[in-house]
Amino acid sequence: MEPGSDDFLPPPECPVFEPSWAEFRDPLGYIAKIRPIAEKSGICKIRPPADWQPPFAVEVDNFRFTPRIQRLNELEAQTRVKLNYLDQIAKFWEIQGSSLKIPNVERRILDLYSLSKIVVEEGGYEAICKDRRWARVAQRLNYPPGKNIGSLLRSHYERIVYPYEMYQSGANLVCNTRPFDNEEKDKEYKPHSIPLRQSVQPSKFNSYGRRAKRLQPDPEPTEEDIEKNPELKKLQIYGAGPKMMGLGLMAKDKTLRKKDKEGPDCPPTVVVKEESGGDMKVEPASPKTYLESKEELSHSPEPCTKMTMRLRRNHSNAQFIESYVCRMCSRGDEDDKLLLCDGCDDNYHIFCLLPPLPEIPKGVWRCPKCVMAECKRPPEAFGFEQATREYTLQSFGEMADSFKADYFNMPVHMVPTELVEKEFWRLVNSIEEDVTVEYGADIHSKEFGSGFPVSDSKRHLTPEEEEYATSGWNLNVMPVLEQSVLCHINADISGMKVPWLYVGMVFSAFCWHIEDHWSYSINYLHWGEPKTWYGVPSLAAEHLEEVMKKLTPELFDSQPDLLHQLVTLMNPNTLMSHGVPVVRTNQCAGEFVITFPRAYHSGFNQGYNFAEAVNFCTADWLPAGRQCIEHYRRLRRYCVFSHEELICKMAACPEKLDLNLAAAVHKEMFIMVQEERRLRKALLEKGITEAEREAFELLPDDERQCIKCKTTCFLSALACYDCPDGLVCLSHINDLCKCSSSRQYLRYRYTLDELPAMLHKLKVRAESFDTWANKVRVALEVEDGRKRSLEELRALESEARERRFPSSELLQRLKNCLSEAEACVSRALGLVSGQEAGPHRVADVQMTLAELRAFLDQMSNLPCAMHQIGDVRGVLEQVEAYQAEVCEALASLPPSPALLQALLERGRQLGVEVPEAQELQQQVEQARWLDEVKRTLAPPARRGTLAVMRGLLLAGASVAPSPAVDKARAELQELLTIAERWEEKAHLCLEARQKHPPATLEAIIYEAENIPVHLPNIQALKEALAKARAWIADVDEIQNGDHYPCLDDLEGLVAVGRDLPVGLEELRQLELQVLTAHSWREKASKTFLKKNSCYTLLEVLCPCADAGSDSTKRSRWMEKELGLYKSDTELLGLSAQDLRDPGSVIVAFKEGEQKEKEGILRLRRANSAKPSPLAALTSAASASSLCVCGQVPAGAGALRCDLCQDWFHGRCVSVPRLLNSLRPSPPSSPLLAWWEWDTKFLCPLCMRSRRPRLETILALLVALQRLPVRLPEGEALQCLTERAISWQGRARQALASEDVSALMGRLTDLRQRLQAEPRSPEPPILLPSAPASDPLREGSGKDMPKAQGLENGDSVTSPEKVAAGEGSGKRDLELLSSLLPQLTGPVLELPEATRAPLEELMLEGDLLEVTLDENHSIWQLLQAGRPPDLQRVCTLLELEKAERHGSRGRGRALERRRRRKVDRGGEGDDPAREELEPKRVRSSGPEAEEAQEEEELEEETGAEGPPQPLPATGSPSTRENQNGLESAPGASSGPSAPFSTLTPRLPVPCPQQPPQQQS
Repeated sequence: MEPGSDDFLPPPECPVFEPSWAEFRDPLGYIAKIRPIAEKSGICKIRPPADWQPPFAVEVDNFRFTPRIQRLNELEAQTRVKLNYLDQIAKFWEIQGSSLKIPNVERRILDLYSLSKIVVEEGGYEAICKDRRWARVAQRLNYPPGKNIGSLLRSHYERIVYPYEMYQSGANLVCNTRPFDNEEKDKEYKPHSIPLRQSVQPSKFNSYGRRAKRLQPDPEPTEEDIEKNPELKKLQIYGAGPKMMGLGLMAKDKTLRKKDKEGPDCPPTVVVKEESGGDMKVEPASPKTYLESKEELSHSPEPCTKMTMRLRRNHSNAQFIESYVCRMCSRGDEDDKLLLCDGCDDNYHIFCLLPPLPEIPKGVWRCPKCVMAECKRPPEAFGFEQATREYTLQSFGEMADSFKADYFNMPVHMVPTELVEKEFWRLVNSIEEDVTVEYGADIHSKEFGSGFPVSDSKRHLTPEEEEYATSGWNLNVMPVLEQSVLCHINADISGMKVPWLYVGMVFSAFCWHIEDHWSYSINYLHWGEPKTWYGVPSLAAEHLEEVMKKLTPELFDSQPDLLHQLVTLMNPNTLMSHGVPVVRTNQCAGEFVITFPRAYHSGFNQGYNFAEAVNFCTADWLPAGRQCIEHYRRLRRYCVFSHEELICKMAACPEKLDLNLAAAVHKEMFIMVQEERRLRKALLEKGITEAEREAFELLPDDERQCIKCKTTCFLSALACYDCPDGLVCLSHINDLCKCSSSRQYLRYRYTLDELPAMLHKLKVRAESFDTWANKVRVALEVEDGRKRSLEELRALESEARERRFPSSELLQRLKNCLSEAEACVSRALGLVSGQEAGPHRVADVQMTLAELRAFLDQMSNLPCAMHQIGDVRGVLEQVEAYQAEVCEALASLPPSPALLQALLERGRQLGVEVPEAQELQQQVEQARWLDEVKRTLAPPARRGTLAVMRGLLLAGASVAPSPAVDKARAELQELLTIAERWEEKAHLCLEARQKHPPATLEAIIYEAENIPVHLPNIQALKEALAKARAWIADVDEIQNGDHYPCLDDLEGLVAVGRDLPVGLEELRQLELQVLTAHSWREKASKTFLKKNSCYTLLEVLCPCADAGSDSTKRSRWMEKELGLYKSDTELLGLSAQDLRDPGSVIVAFKEGEQKEKEGILRLRRANSAKPSPLAALTSAASASSLCVCGQVPAGAGALRCDLCQDWFHGRCVSVPRLLNSLRPSPPSSPLLAWWEWDTKFLCPLCMRSRRPRLETILALLVALQRLPVRLPEGEALQCLTERAISWQGRARQALASEDVSALMGRLTDLRQRLQAEPRSPEPPILLPSAPASDPLREGSGKDMPKAQGLENGDSVTSPEKVAAGEGSGKRDLELLSSLLPQLTGPVLELPEATRAPLEELMLEGDLLEVTLDENHSIWQLLQAGRPPDLQRVCTLLELEKAERHGSRGRGRALERRRRRKVDRGGEGDDPAREELEPKRVRSSGPEAEEAQEEEELEEETGAEGPPQPLPATGSPSTRENQNGLESAPGASSGPSAPFSTLTPRLPVPCPQQPPQQQS
């Protein structure tokens, strides 16, 4: 038994080489370097440098190929022998009409071949039976002892093998034709029919067949030929079984392979049953299938069941009938028992046969003679068949990966290589398992494209591709390298000079073989899974051949050159067990594998991959190539090329050969010439004298091949005039023909005289190196005493380059000598030219005196004559003279700096440095440095900086030490340390947070003045101190001036003082004054300015000088609203400088008052002329008034300002609230006292501030008097106060007049009379509380129904009264609305003389940004003297209704919000909410706060809907306490004081009589 898969032991690894980049650049040189090691293994692996990664150049989309089919167990030699044997037995039994089934013994198929072979080795069947040695046979077949297996083997042998062996021996065996039982457990054997399927003919696609000269089968006859030729048709084999090539001729059918694929015709099977006893029967297989497949030959659709003479009796040919006689008894009687052989048409009686047949058999029958001939026919040559499918790389890869993944049941990349290797050899050795794979082998790169980039005109290469296209490791380049022999062959030999491509899948294999002509081969794996290789060195090549022939003689008997066909494997373990050395390796992607001459190699692929291979030959191959031709001659194998022709072609042009190659060719040429002389001498001895020259290289190879040994002739051949179709080489002159020697003649390429001439040229080329080397040796060694010139040495080097001498030590010495001489010449020229340049010499590295002397010695010692050596000697003499002068100058003390500097310059011009030059340089540097230090520290000189001092110290460190230098360095270091210390101290003063007083800084500066160094920080400190003194002077000047300083001046001084790094006591005082001034201004701003006011404090305090221009005023107000207007003093017409003069401010203020009054009068007249928006005929187009929103006010809801008489939307401005003005406090005003209702409306353009009371302003003035700072706002406030006091005096004087006092008395009586009315018992109505300053309102009349009293309560938005306020406010508004038709007036009659002064006072009082009680009193008088403005009251009521309707939801949310504030511990009134007050809210007091809260609520709740009217803003009198004229004694301002129930009465139209007060 051969080793199984589990027993497969991998051979040792082959050598692996990893060249460096330097070694990798010379491919053939590196291979020659590693050959002594690698040749011992036969193959080796080379890993290129890591960054050598050639791009894959195959056009993947266009690459299509047809692979070969490989059945693995047919590849192995021993397995193929077994399969062939089984096919022969199967054929034998098939001819007998039975099918073969191989029995199972001990759960494995019985190896019939081994059984037969062991029986023969043991002496034969009879001997074994006689000696009872069947148990030994079982033991040799590795069956376990016992179990009576020997008897079982004997039984199987007798039934299956013995009949076949007897037929093979030629005996006419008495054979039982029914030896088998058809049992299920017997394995049915289907013949492999290897000769039928396999063929060695090259593919039809092969247009570059390198092995085209091998044996090719003759063309098969077509079906037409068979039909025309009855003899051919007679030889056709009919019946069951595969048709063996050579047994008979078959029609060539294009569909044969397809039918074979779909299901080849299987012969009737022989069933061999394992049985220990009992009779064995033959079960004839039905011939129906096979007869039907050949029905075109029987010309009958029905199968033939009986082959009797009845089928032949109807034949009309008598001669044909007489031929039917029995070959055994020579009689023709009993024709019904006469059988016709289907193979040879002989006739046999069934009773004449041994053994006799009981009846005519059915189906195909052959006679014993045909059976013996068929079984003894030698098998055909084995080869691979082509697949029928064409693949692309992608489709083949998908098939290959799928096959491997399915076979191993795991991803392809996870299958170990060891497992694949064991499984491969198991399958190869298996008879039972037929695994078929496909291999895309020997694909021609010329046709399909190489995997390496190739330089051709087909496509443009990138620079990277160009680099790989010219690399020597590119397999398209390596065969034609200069050192390669194949570059001298013109033809593109596919596979040798032109690479072949290989696309592999798992288990696809390449069998044991050596390369054509025993050449080298190199294989590169472009990508994919590894390729496993096995190699045998050339020394063991014959041993391997002997072992394979010994183990499988059957194969080599029929195919002597089997190993040259690349179709046979043998297990490496088998070879190793017979002493053949085998190595292995796994070639991975990107690696090379090299095989050496005559090294057998084989292998298989681990999976899907792509490789490329080519042959190459070097000089050391030439002897092996010659031996290969002799080996081919013995095997009668065709050559790929003529070795003699190759040698002669190289010898014809020896100058083109590499020197090593020329030497090798010379040796080969010498041997070849000697052999040619011997052969031609033998020809002469035979008597052949005729000869003619023949240019063999012009003939096709098949016309110059020896008919005996098939070698390709070149130097000479023997031909015959009478037999022109053949020739022989001179080694086979006796095998040409039988003609007379006189008819034979020599065809030669060169004469025997020409060959030595060619040999001499080779010798000259090979020995030219020795001649040249002798010349070089004499020149370099100066053996003849004459130095060669530089030109002569260059000529020798050029000769070596032109003749392409190999690199040698002598050539390298010559090159080194030339390089050294040329360098010396160049250096000498540079030295001399530098001296000639003089002062203009280009600075370069100087040569020392010692180097100059060494350079002169070097030039003298070189084996080269140079005339520049005299110039160098002259330079040396000058330098030595200069050296003497330097020594003399240095010896004189003290040395002169000028003399030393002059000597130094001379030395530089010489270009050579003397030893004393360094000392000379040191002396010069010391003198220069000391002089620089002296100049720097000299008192009258400009002070140097710290950087200069540090630079001097640094330069001094590089100066050679001396006492003077050391002393100067110490002084410099001490000075630098002191300077840095003071500089650091000044830096701390400049950067310190705690500033030092000026006195401290003066002391520091004073001390630092004595240091002779420029100190930047000290200078900065000095400048800061000067600025501080100037600042103090400015402060003193301001503080001691005629007026208090202005705030702006003080702020500027404070800003400057803070930036100074000096501690200033005055700065603290100034900061305190500025802080106090800012505090006062802030307090004044809070007093006057509304929240988010667009006006500045100074603008509010100053009169509005342009009040007369409505457009200017309105546009300026809009600009301020948008934040575009910034000027504080433009209204007064003062510059910033004018504001510093108090007189200018007062004068401007007085002028502004007059302008304001005149302007407002003009504005009132202009606005009065405008049509009222309330008129029915007025439209938006005709009206000229514009609201603050930019729209024209029209229709209901428009209000007119009482000051400027302009119209505004009630919803866009702050309007008075009627309910808030009716404060129910005792004594309460009657409801019908309409002249006291708060209906006065001032627009936001006229009412710019909060208008505080005069008492508040006086308190601000008192605080202002204590300020030591002047503010423009303070002076403006003083002017405003004086103006207010002046107006108040005039107003009091007017009110105290007799007429006005009488009118005031009447109003008082009317109010008292209304208060005395009995109160209604109806429940009181809650009204929102009014501010404490709201005035009382009363009414008069007789016939009006009593109005329900209004009870004072909290604000509608107060948390306690929200629910009540919602209902009461609605009822109050409805009550007031019901009273409007009953209001009449005027209640007083004001004469024009009284009205005019009051109206003028009223106008001036409304212009004041101050709240005065007299203003409100005058307003009430003027109101009482006019009819009630019912339209305004209605408008105000509608606005208030709309506002209250929208505030219900806000009131509830405000309640929740205030409760949350209380829960958090905050106050109900948060001062921060004032910041959220909208920009247009100009009111103050509770109404403004309420409105602010409501707006905040809207922001929180995200309320949607139309904008609500702004909260009502009462007249100035509504924000302060009631004046004394109208307040009743004991009036309560408490929030819960109820109104008295009043009985409203109609006022008296003409109250000449004072009203009577009711008791």
